Amino acid sequence: MTATVTTPRTTGLDATTPVSSFARHRTGVVLAGALALLILGAVLIGGGTWPESLTVDLTGPLGGVSDWIIDHRDTHPLFLYFFGHISNAVVLSVRGVYLVLLAAGWAGVTAAAGLIAWRVAGVRLALTAVAAFILCALLGMWVPTMQTLALMAVAVLASVIVGALLGLAAGLSDRVFRSLRPVLDTMQVMPAFAYLLPVVLVFGIGVPAAVLATVVYAAPPMARLTALGLRDADAGVMEAAASLGATGRQRLLTARLPLARKELLLGLNQTIMMALSMAVIASVIGAGGLGDRVYQALASVDVGAALAAGIPIVLLAVVLDRVTAAAGNSIGTAPQAGPAWAGRAVVVAGTVAAAVVGRLAAKPTWPDAWTVGIAEPVNEAVGWMTDHLYSGVPVIGGTADWAAHFTTWILDPVRDGLQWLPWWALLLLVAVLAMVIGTWRTTLTAVLAMAAIGVLGVWDPALDTLSQVLAGVAVTLVIGFAVGIAASRSERVERLLRPVLDVFQTMPQFVYLIPVVALFGVGRAPAVAAAVIYALPAVVRITTQGMNSVDPVVMESSRSLGATGMQQLRKVQLPLARPALLLAVNQGVVLVLAVVVIGGLVGGGALGYDAVFGLAQGDLATGLVAGAAIVCLGLMLDRVTQPTQRRTEKGA
Repeated sequence: MTATVTTPRTTGLDATTPVSSFARHRTGVVLAGALALLILGAVLIGGGTWPESLTVDLTGPLGGVSDWIIDHRDTHPLFLYFFGHISNAVVLSVRGVYLVLLAAGWAGVTAAAGLIAWRVAGVRLALTAVAAFILCALLGMWVPTMQTLALMAVAVLASVIVGALLGLAAGLSDRVFRSLRPVLDTMQVMPAFAYLLPVVLVFGIGVPAAVLATVVYAAPPMARLTALGLRDADAGVMEAAASLGATGRQRLLTARLPLARKELLLGLNQTIMMALSMAVIASVIGAGGLGDRVYQALASVDVGAALAAGIPIVLLAVVLDRVTAAAGNSIGTAPQAGPAWAGRAVVVAGTVAAAVVGRLAAKPTWPDAWTVGIAEPVNEAVGWMTDHLYSGVPVIGGTADWAAHFTTWILDPVRDGLQWLPWWALLLLVAVLAMVIGTWRTTLTAVLAMAAIGVLGVWDPALDTLSQVLAGVAVTLVIGFAVGIAASRSERVERLLRPVLDVFQTMPQFVYLIPVVALFGVGRAPAVAAAVIYALPAVVRITTQGMNSVDPVVMESSRSLGATGMQQLRKVQLPLARPALLLAVNQGVVLVLAVVVIGGLVGGGALGYDAVFGLAQGDLATGLVAGAAIVCLGLMLDRVTQPTQRRTEKGA
């Protein structure tokens, strides 16, 4: 989502019309109206939390749906002849890909990765891909890596197909685009745990549920970017195609889709990243592979085992990210020497040759003697840190003290303050923030989303989650803006940060929970700490990019006028980078919310605990209500942190 500001249209009316005056003094008018409503509400309504009379109990209906699904899952034609066929197709597809990977062996798979990377981006990326797969094997994770790769291949393919079809419909039809946008918004902010319970009820524990939950989570980026690419196709090219008598289908195949190739490949890239981020979460419902190793390590707080399984996920993400990004960047450049079929033949021949050599050497799978165990040294290092940093550190105190102070001085006051506010006052505050930064439509969406939380009967837990999100976002922005500004002002700092940010951005969310629990204990503070670590890379990247995109001519002009570095920062760069900074705020909010919810596993409580509890107990009502409330919270936070294009209609 990008922030854009449009200039009001010029008309023949004088600039002092009432509409123009309201636009110039918008914030003041909104604040004055809010103050009047605040006073009126205090007199007429009073205080108090969300009234019971305005809540709707969904326990009975959702419990009935859950019982009906369980009772009829093995007998009803809908499950036998529709969902059953889908489940079988997923199982056969994943098993087929996995058997192909096993047949190719470690030599064949590694050779294929290197050759594909070489054809797409050259020797350097090819060496990176080969090193990544060898490192996965050295860590003793070859078989789990192949299991995850097989599951991800099927999930990504299905996500791309579903996302491309939805994006195609949205790109060609304004009505479909308007109808699909709120659905994609909901899918994007809904926590992954909320997807798991419905698919488990329908498909049971196992690979089909894991794949389908991943598809629901990973398809929206493909749909959004496909629609964006089709809708932004060059109008001149489309007009020329139409003038030559091309039909709608011909214009789509020969003009729109070729012009949207970059967006399509970017959608593929983002879908792969989203699918890999689900690898660990999907392990909760029997996905197996690397995610299962990480989840088991979380259950036993085994940082070394979690890192050994988390590193291959990061390596897969980095290699796939680089390959798809290089493919996108190569569009429009000079083609490689030789016909395309020759390059494909080299990849196939090289892969087959490597697989045959590996089998002749009687080493189709990576030998155990060639593995390196890192779990024990990592756990020893973590044990040392826990022994020396958890408590008893002179002057600064230990990490347990920091967590306790953060909870007592920040989390508790923010939560108590939010819960002390009258429900209507909080809705008014949301409306004011949304109106100042957006339009009346975004304001209405934000207020209705917040009100829906009260109607669902989870007002207080939602405010508890909101307090954790606000605290996490505040810490993330302070650190992220400082680091991003430093990176934008020093190329050396930016180069040093790039690999660190790559690792942190691709590491599964669960992996962050393990070291913070070891250092901070169990509670809300470690959940917030993990969320901060997860959200920081995106905030740093967006801030750095926004600061670097400031017009160099403007910077040179300010420097020639004698402005110091600090003056340039405060009066030139920060104001001009405002859209990027607001986008960083928005992304920080969304990412912090995603991990705070998962923090329910480590004592974060609130809505995250309800979502996890509903999944663990098969309680559809508790899990779905918590998931719906998290969606509403995410929509509200998105609307009050993301500026919306605003048009001032003079003379309206």
